[in-house]
Amino acid sequence: MEKENRVEFKVSGRYALFSDPINRIGGEKFSYQVPTYQALKGILESIYWKPTLIWIIDEVRVMNLIKTQSQGIRPVNFSGTSKGSGTPLNTLSIYTYLTNVEYQVRAHFEWNYNRPQLEQDRNENKHYLIAKRMIKCGGRRDVFLGTRECQAYVEPCKLGEGEGAYDNYGSLSFGLMFHGFDYPDETGEDNLTVRLWTPEMNNGYIKYFRPDECTIKRKLSPMKLKVFDETNFSGYEEFEKEEEWIELDTEAL
Repeated sequence: MEKENRVEFKVSGRYALFSDPINRIGGEKFSYQVPTYQALKGILESIYWKPTLIWIIDEVRVMNLIKTQSQGIRPVNFSGTSKGSGTPLNTLSIYTYLTNVEYQVRAHFEWNYNRPQLEQDRNENKHYLIAKRMIKCGGRRDVFLGTRECQAYVEPCKLGEGEGAYDNYGSLSFGLMFHGFDYPDETGEDNLTVRLWTPEMNNGYIKYFRPDECTIKRKLSPMKLKVFDETNFSGYEEFEKEEEWIELDTEAL
């Protein structure tokens, strides 16, 4: 990297649900106490993303006390009735959410070298300026905290500013947790792999392992690299306008 590409932002919301995606298919859902790496990466990809780059989450600061709230949720019933009776099912699941959450996040991007056809798009200054502007605007797409019903709000901040609930708490371990997925797009391997790790919070801060630093991994299923070209990627032809984009984004900031 040639230029500054580190971003810092605050994300907050009334509810969050950072559950293990491997175990949450149907039934009850219970949130982890802190955000997963994959959830924060998903937030950044909703703010700004292109296949040219990969977002790396560096650290997060937990600003509010960790509190949970359970709610009875009526899940989608695809069968409609109980077997043979014709009577509608009355199913109720218990979802346990985090409440009143706020996090300060620091991250940076690196080039996706598995996309050599997008080499012309590796203009660090351009992507950094666009990402900063999108954070200021609250993101390009809807932002949510772990799951779709937990709407989130994004705004710029400086990591470390303000008073946090765990500033003098000391060390707190959360045991074995889901970290994220290794997709073929980022690894170059034709597999979907899950990563696990054991995070530790120190005075409200959690420093995340890089994906390649996680040693606990398991292959889930075969998966092929998705092809991006002029037929399905609207940004493929924008390289000729790079200087114009950079000038516009500089003025916006």
